[in-house]
Amino acid sequence: MATYEILIADDHPLFRSALRQAVTMGLGPDVRLVEVASIAELEAQLADKADWDLVLLDLNMPGAYGFSGLVLLRGQYPQIPVVMVSAQEDASIMVRSREFGASGFIPKSSSMTDIQQAVSAVLEGDVSWPPKAFEAVQVSAEAKAASEGLASLTPQQFRVLTMVCEGLLNKQIAYELGVSEATIKAHVTAIFRKLGVRTRTQAALLLQQLESISSH
Repeated sequence: MATYEILIADDHPLFRSALRQAVTMGLGPDVRLVEVASIAELEAQLADKADWDLVLLDLNMPGAYGFSGLVLLRGQYPQIPVVMVSAQEDASIMVRSREFGASGFIPKSSSMTDIQQAVSAVLEGDVSWPPKAFEAVQVSAEAKAASEGLASLTPQQFRVLTMVCEGLLNKQIAYELGVSEATIKAHVTAIFRKLGVRTRTQAALLLQQLESISSH
């Protein structure tokens, strides 16, 4: 049997170990699991290796603005299936996960068996959605446009954008990322063009749109 390689991205150690246990029990010893606790760690793993069989992605984790982690993954690594994992179980979250390109959704209240079935289905090329994911929930045109713009950013541009939204100045971002201020200015210009915004405030609001649809 082929070895599966799965990334578990969740900032709760307890839940990571529950996921690890469920997946290992379901797939046996032929699975390689790597755990990360932030979007930055996730990006580092993906930059190192882009042929993972599956990413199990927590909706709310450090460095993510709502669905921004999912949008980034679908934009940069469309070949890797992503299953969202969340303690938020309302229909709107599931519908939006589906519309933004995930292959499935695992509520954190799921039993071990349900987690195993969801993971196995997606690894076999199928999808795995709770019934709520098909309820009629409208995703606004603005949110769709925001997700498309974000999906077109490179990982480095995405990192710069999140720092802009945290209120850092170009020189502070340059220092944090170990590049010149001119490089950051060029990134910011490219980001604004891709997102169709003119100011840092507009860029922050756009990211918050993706966050607000996942926070109620």
